[in-house]
Amino acid sequence: MSTRAALRAAATAATLAATLLASPGGCSRRSHDQGTAGPGAAPHAAILVRGGGPDPDSLDPQKARGFEAQSIVRDLCEGLTTLDRNAAVAPGVARTWGVSTDGRIYVFKLRREARWSTGEPLVAADFVAGLQRLVDPATASGYAQYIDVIANAGDVVAGRKPPQALGVAAPDDSTVVVTLATPAPYLPTLLSHPSACPVHRPTLAAHPEGFARPGVMVSDGAFVLKEWVQGSHILAGRNRYYWNDAATRLDGVKYLLIPDESAELTRYRGGELQVTFVVPRGQFDWIKANLADQLHVSPQLTTYYYGFNLRRAPFADKPKLRRALSLVIDREKLAQLVLRVGELPAYGWVPPGIDHYSAQSFDYRGEPMPARVAEAQRLYHEAGYSRDHPLTFELRYNSGEVHTKLAVAIASMWKEALGADVRLTQVEFKSLLQDIDRGDVEMFRSSWVGDYNDAYTFAQYL
Repeated sequence: MSTRAALRAAATAATLAATLLASPGGCSRRSHDQGTAGPGAAPHAAILVRGGGPDPDSLDPQKARGFEAQSIVRDLCEGLTTLDRNAAVAPGVARTWGVSTDGRIYVFKLRREARWSTGEPLVAADFVAGLQRLVDPATASGYAQYIDVIANAGDVVAGRKPPQALGVAAPDDSTVVVTLATPAPYLPTLLSHPSACPVHRPTLAAHPEGFARPGVMVSDGAFVLKEWVQGSHILAGRNRYYWNDAATRLDGVKYLLIPDESAELTRYRGGELQVTFVVPRGQFDWIKANLADQLHVSPQLTTYYYGFNLRRAPFADKPKLRRALSLVIDREKLAQLVLRVGELPAYGWVPPGIDHYSAQSFDYRGEPMPARVAEAQRLYHEAGYSRDHPLTFELRYNSGEVHTKLAVAIASMWKEALGADVRLTQVEFKSLLQDIDRGDVEMFRSSWVGDYNDAYTFAQYL
C-alpha cells in the first residue's frame, strides 16, 4: 500500500521522508489449521488464519486503503492482470493482451470461463464500469489518480468530463480496450491493483450506499466475503466459480483484526494464527534467534514519511520551516538504532531498487550533521521561530510500536536541534485516514508502497 492519493487533500505538495522501509515479510508457520475458523467454515475445512491488522476502512476495491485492507481485497477480487510470487505481472482475468505500435492502445482478451461468485459470466463491461467508477468524483476514491495515464482520466477526476469519457471500452463481452494519454509500458502491472478490479453492476445498482459487506458483495477472485465482525475477524470463503479454482488450495482465509503489533505476535506464538506480517521492532532480534525458520525478510519498495498540511498553519507558506525540520532528522540513526531491521535512510521520495531509475537525493545528503543543524537553525529563525518563541504543533500517527518509537525519536531531534515542541497524538488507523481526509491534521504519519516497479508509482503521488 498503503495509504494513497487521498492524502493529497491534506498534503498537497511537500512531504517529509523519515525512512525507507524494507519491511519484514512476516512470520509464518509451515502448515495451516483444520476446521478452526468458526461458524462460517465447513467442518474440517482448510482455513488459513492470518493477521489482518486493524479494522479496514473499507473492502470496496475502489475505496480500500492501507496494506492490510488491500491484501484482503486481493483475495476477493482479481483484475485483468495479477502478480505472481515474484511480483511479476501475470495474466489474471485477461488471458492475453497486446499493445499498438505507438504504445497508446492496449487490447485485453478475457477468459471465457471467468465468472462472478454468483456464477454469472464476467464480461468486459464489468471492467469498464469498475475503471469508470474509480475516477468518478462521486466515488471519492483515494486512488482516482492511480490510472491517470488512461485518456481523459484527469478531466474525469476533475469533473470536467463524465466518467463515460474515460479511455476504456468494451467492443464485445470478451475484449477490453484501454486508450492511454501517453505510452505507459507499466500499464499491465498497474491494472493488477485492487482498485482496477471489475464491479458487479447489478449489486452496485442495488446497493449504491455500499456493497462491501457479507451477503452482499459479489467477487471474481479466489474467495468471497463471508463474515466481518468489527474488532474481531473477517472470514473469506472459497469461490467455487473462480476461473482458477483448481489451483486454490484453501477453503477459506480468516483474518484476525488485531491493531496492536505485540498482541498479534503473542497470538501467533500461541498458535491462533499461522501467518503474521507484523514483526515488532523491539522483538526482532529475539525472533531472528528463536524463530529463524519461520521468519522471512524481503525488500519492499516503500517510503515512510511525515506529511505537512499545507492548507493551514503552521506549515502553510513556510517552505523554510519545513526544510529546517527535514534537515535535522538523522535518518541513519533512525535506521540503525530505532528500526534495526535493515531499512535504508530516505533522502528522496522514490526509493532505490526501482528498475531503470537512478534514485535522486536531497541536496544535503552528504553534508555533516553539524552543518545541517546550523542551516536548519538559520531557516528556523528566518521563519519566525526561536527557542524563546518555539514552533508548537501536533504530529498525529496511527497506533503501532514502530510508529510510536519513530515519533518519539524524531520529536526529540526537533526539540534538541531547534527547540520545537511537538504534541504526539496516537489514533487508530481508520481515524487517522478520516482526519487526513478532512484536513484536520497539522502533521501526519503515512507511507507509500509502490504498486508496480516503475518510478511513476511514486511520482504520480506528488
